[in-house]
Amino acid sequence: MSYDIVIAGGGLVGGSFALMLAAGLTESARILLVDTQPLAADDRGSIQADFDARSTALSWGSRQIYDKIGLWGQLAPYACAINDIHVSDRGHPGAVRLHNEEMGVEALGYVLENQHLSSVINQALGEQSTIEICAPATVSQARPTPDGMAIQLQVPGGQKQLNTRLLVLADGGRSGLCEQLGIQLDRRPYQQQALVCNVAFEKDHQGQAFERFTDTGPMAILPLNSDSHVDSGYRGALVWTLAEDSAADVLQMPDDEFLAALQQRFGWRLGSMRRVGRRALYPLALTLAQEQIRPGLVLLGNVAHTLHPVAGQGLNLALRDASALAKLLTDTINAGESAEVGAYARLEAFQQAQDWDQRSTVMFSDLTTRLFSNSQPALVTGRNLGLLMMDLMPPARRWFARQAMGLR
Repeated sequence: MSYDIVIAGGGLVGGSFALMLAAGLTESARILLVDTQPLAADDRGSIQADFDARSTALSWGSRQIYDKIGLWGQLAPYACAINDIHVSDRGHPGAVRLHNEEMGVEALGYVLENQHLSSVINQALGEQSTIEICAPATVSQARPTPDGMAIQLQVPGGQKQLNTRLLVLADGGRSGLCEQLGIQLDRRPYQQQALVCNVAFEKDHQGQAFERFTDTGPMAILPLNSDSHVDSGYRGALVWTLAEDSAADVLQMPDDEFLAALQQRFGWRLGSMRRVGRRALYPLALTLAQEQIRPGLVLLGNVAHTLHPVAGQGLNLALRDASALAKLLTDTINAGESAEVGAYARLEAFQQAQDWDQRSTVMFSDLTTRLFSNSQPALVTGRNLGLLMMDLMPPARRWFARQAMGLR
């Protein structure tokens, strides 16, 4: 069986990419989406309110991408708007405040619980007829051929052999296929771990997001919608960067000790910390694939680049990549050139078009993390002067806001 495009991975990136293809095609094409889990859309009315629900930050640019493919209307009811971003350095005067009104937009970004985001994407996949879906299944093997890639699917009860002109890997940062194909990864550990949990505050966050740089590393608190079914007050999603040698101790603190430590480092902008949910730790590293394209192959999402989570740039960069690739492929198919979707020259054009966005986003995320994780006096003084100057200089402030908004 032969396809024009096979997408390995139906998560947030792979599923969104499939919907971008479906929205842009005017000519027929054979496209298959493969995922290890059934892509069943939950009845969103039946999704249980959960204080601990994990969430994702979408930039203004990502909202525009979802709007373009007709999905934002379904996502908007579950989105908490980020109206302001407050960036500060604990114990120092440097701070900058970004406002949506200054940028002339409805919001700088949005925060959605993953369960709602996934459910909307899966429902849209189930309602379209352009993309075939094979799930649960796994692309267990892939090898290049003169016309693209030969792949083996592992499905319940056996295996299937397929050919495709283009294989899109969107199966996450631990892609077995990437390793199987001999694609090397540059991994630069930060010697840090991210502690992730939800917290409840005394005061309404009023759509404010906080980037707080502390003695243990960067900290982000994102606003979440408060659900009437969850007796939690005003919720926020916390990403707290910790040194590897202290992360486990903070994870295991009793709730009251943890809230006291968090309060000491975050401050009282939202009043007292009243509740903390389940905590989890994730090791942090900047990971970049040495190759993102080959003839008949392209990498999307965490398999191509995994960034530090505090700046919230990883998924948003992946969505911009996916949007650019979808446009190139749909333009090719709509022009009657389906045989060229896996041609290296076409994929190289995609890579060149996204190169600046990728490089600048990686640099912005990496330098911000390293600069504000360093306690050397000269760097502390320099970064605080930089924050103060940025707060006083509208052009610099707007540039910083555009980075956060995913606009290039």
